[in-house]
Amino acid sequence: MPNSPWSHMRRDGIADDVDFEIKGQELQFVEIELDPGESAVAEAGAMVWKDASIAMTTVFGDGSSSGSGAGFMGALLGAGKRLVTGESLFTTVFTHQGSGKARVAFASPTPGSILPLRLADLGGTLICQKDSFLAAAKGVQIGVAFQRRVMTGLFGGEGFVMQRLDGDGWVFVQMGGTVVKRELRAGEELHVDTGCLAAYTPSVDFDLVTVGGVRTMFTGGEGAFFARLRGPGTVWIQSLPFARLAGRMLQAAGGRGGNRGEGSVLGGLGDWVGGND
Repeated sequence: MPNSPWSHMRRDGIADDVDFEIKGQELQFVEIELDPGESAVAEAGAMVWKDASIAMTTVFGDGSSSGSGAGFMGALLGAGKRLVTGESLFTTVFTHQGSGKARVAFASPTPGSILPLRLADLGGTLICQKDSFLAAAKGVQIGVAFQRRVMTGLFGGEGFVMQRLDGDGWVFVQMGGTVVKRELRAGEELHVDTGCLAAYTPSVDFDLVTVGGVRTMFTGGEGAFFARLRGPGTVWIQSLPFARLAGRMLQAAGGRGGNRGEGSVLGGLGDWVGGND
């Protein structure tokens, strides 16, 4: 594959390493190049095209070869984790069964960016919004990350149940709009709309803080809570979460929409305050 800012060439001696290139701008797709015997795993329905020598297999769970447990119980556990995050019980594994090189491409279903991340460079774990996972080198485990604080669990909305990706290989996560990466120093804080928080490393402390007084909560249009992120660690922010895009579309169609902080449980009360009922 030709070199580009969004391409990677396999390095010998590194497990779960695949060649890839991300193409496009607002509507991107990732093209993964497999050697004989190599596999990639992806969400059901994400494939755009593949070479004929790449075989497809639907598996129960996350498709990893090193999930928790063994046999059927291990697969059942992996599937249960995916179900909690709203994903399908099944994933699709793409394996190159021929000779030479073969390619398979996966696309994001919404406008935005596909971000390639090597888990080994992040300490082996990434926490991201549910629905963020698009594809990965086989062996990456897809689980669930619950927020432990009570307030975050009650009012965190999209930030409450998140995906947890574990392993040492490449993962490709889909994020809405433009993506910004922030490196937080120890003790440094960042406040982010709960829907705009795309991903972060486990070393980041995640909690909720109120946006201000009662009037600001109900009339400011930003929801009642911000995600408070405290370093050290890395945070990825997306400018257009799908919930915000869907809200604008509903609003344009005459339904309820707008931004009150994606995932806020006060959405119905916000409708009443805004005069939509």
